[in-house]
Amino acid sequence: MKIVCAETVLLGHEAFSHAGKTVVVPDREINRDHLLDADALVIRSKTKVTRELLKGTPVKFVGTATAGTDHIDAAWLESRGIYSCAAPGCNANSVSEYLVAALLTLSRRHGLDLAGRTIGVIGCGNVGSSVVEKCQALGMNVLRNDPPLAAVSPDPDFHPLDQVLAESDIVTLHVPLVKHKPWPTERMADYLFFEQLKPGTIFINSSRGSVCDYDALLDAKAGGAVSRMVIDVWHPEPSYRSDVLKMADLASPHIAGHSYEGKLNGTIACYNGLCNFFEIPKAWNVASSLPEPEVPSIEIDCRHRDDEEVLHRIIKQVYDIETDDRCIRDTDAHSEIDRARGFDALRKNYRMRREFNNTGVNAQHASKELMAKISALGFAIRNT
Repeated sequence: MKIVCAETVLLGHEAFSHAGKTVVVPDREINRDHLLDADALVIRSKTKVTRELLKGTPVKFVGTATAGTDHIDAAWLESRGIYSCAAPGCNANSVSEYLVAALLTLSRRHGLDLAGRTIGVIGCGNVGSSVVEKCQALGMNVLRNDPPLAAVSPDPDFHPLDQVLAESDIVTLHVPLVKHKPWPTERMADYLFFEQLKPGTIFINSSRGSVCDYDALLDAKAGGAVSRMVIDVWHPEPSYRSDVLKMADLASPHIAGHSYEGKLNGTIACYNGLCNFFEIPKAWNVASSLPEPEVPSIEIDCRHRDDEEVLHRIIKQVYDIETDDRCIRDTDAHSEIDRARGFDALRKNYRMRREFNNTGVNAQHASKELMAKISALGFAIRNT
């Protein structure tokens, strides 16, 4: 069996070589010639899987080590009997940790207390539900909006979009890219969307670039409807708009879900899917592939510090979101081609970022309430 694996699939060769001959190819360079004698293709979002890529090849299996699938022509694959799988929820915790880091950074920069503020979470699937849990742990009031889920869920705690926009101090998007009715999300954040915001809203997009009309966002920023912007996803990608970058308080190159665990979960899902499809025994020992965390433990004295300062100090040691912000600004360029190259390079060479549960915290003189927040955000409590 031959497996073609995109270069950015974490531990791709190590995992899939247990199943067959594995050839690793840079994501955007994968073409039909690579697949003329391949049985399986494993990719991430930079590789577009289309009819032109696969037509006339023996590929029977396509796996994407990502939660989203808008880079795959799933309907065509199904019509040809090609099995495909994805990794829904693989990076949900990673994105929610990114969001917490962003909120606490804005809180410290601008003197904004998060506790008691209202955040509107648009899209409450795997990622959005994780965001909801962490925001509630921070003491925030959460308004949820998700029409597809509301239509099938007995849970009454969903709110209309116009209410969420009008009442929220912060709005964060966690929707998939959907182009068809009844609930399309493409360009959902348009001029009308921003006109409905409470003045001075903080706007965050870490879902898909195409769900936001960035001209409308800049107009809302200029008019005061939006006070702060956190942007992780762009349109188009891998290029991005320098004018949006300049107006963002925090920016990053589509890496909210790029924790080590988030990417590894994607690889695991594809490996399991491939082994199940081809009826191959699973021989990869995932546990042996896990590196030691760079920050296994943190000690902090909580005296004379409010809860959000303590949480910010803890998280910054594990994941400093401002590093990602500096990196994308340092690689900004006049040429669209150079911006695209820089964007891809930042993602390809992204540093190892471990999730919070790999770090134990000894929070000295912390209240029970603060200890509960630290634990709810995912850290292991090591107080003696």
